[in-house]
Amino acid sequence: MKTIETQTWPEQTYAPNGSSYPVAPESPEDAPYDFSPVPGWKRMLDLIAIVLTAPLWLTAMVCISMWIRMISPGPIFFLQERVGLHGRRFMMVKFRSMEVHAETDRHEDHFARLVESDRPMTKLDAAGDGRVIFSGAILRQTGLDELPQIFNVLRGEMSLVGPRPCTVRELPQFQVSQRERFNACPGLTGYWQVNGKNKTTFSKMIELDIFYARNMSLRLDLEIMLKTLPALLAQVRESQTVR
Repeated sequence: MKTIETQTWPEQTYAPNGSSYPVAPESPEDAPYDFSPVPGWKRMLDLIAIVLTAPLWLTAMVCISMWIRMISPGPIFFLQERVGLHGRRFMMVKFRSMEVHAETDRHEDHFARLVESDRPMTKLDAAGDGRVIFSGAILRQTGLDELPQIFNVLRGEMSLVGPRPCTVRELPQFQVSQRERFNACPGLTGYWQVNGKNKTTFSKMIELDIFYARNMSLRLDLEIMLKTLPALLAQVRESQTVR
């Protein structure tokens, strides 16, 4: 039985109040990609963190895989084409949290409406979604469905810290100047994720992503990692309140 479901698609910078990091200047109107390689310290940090936490994430992945196999017929993993560093495309892997072959146009339309109205980036399934499998909402709220992206990190397609990897169909929503965010390798967690996430608008998300791309450092990555768990717990509480 197949274990992977694949989905592909057709063809002023902001820093939170109190941040110790400087605010970068405005983006040029035609912000070109900076084709600098991923910093060596960042790759080393990713590998060290993954190795040190291997007993935890491997155990969690085995348990989640077994649970999905028990409760929902179909593949355990879900692959989707995403846009990464410098606009390169790659196949991102997640735990499947929705029914097999669940339509995704609804999500893309929801994202387009959020961008157009510049409303907070609330998830489509925040108040429930019939496409989600049993316990799938818990996986999504806690971010555990993202754990398999550790393999994307090991392949060098992602980092532990970086902007959210957008889908191919979301890419046209980004203005040329906003694509400066793609100068940072996409990550499992990031500056946006620990600074409001679902409470921020699309334009604010871009500002946070560009700030990170311009101010990337070992110190900033470690700070984001330390803030990730508290941010996830806060998001879970908010999701439960909405429901």
